[in-house]
Amino acid sequence: MTMRITVDRELCAGAGNCVATVSEVFDQDEKEGLVLLQIEEPPQDLYELVETAAQMCPVGAIEIEIEERVSASS
Repeated sequence: MTMRITVDRELCAGAGNCVATVSEVFDQDEKEGLVLLQIEEPPQDLYELVETAAQMCPVGAIEIEIEERVSASS
């Protein structure tokens, strides 16, 4: 399973909930305080925190896509 994250800086309100939840993945720029994505495909041990950060975003600026790996059968 692979998680891919996208952020909408136009929508971001700069609340900082994402950074407070998982700073390994999210940061804020110094000029406007808007979200900066540091890791588009985080390691699996951060998935739960990323999901929490997305849920805590007051404007829904974080989108998560989960891609299931399909194994080829012989």
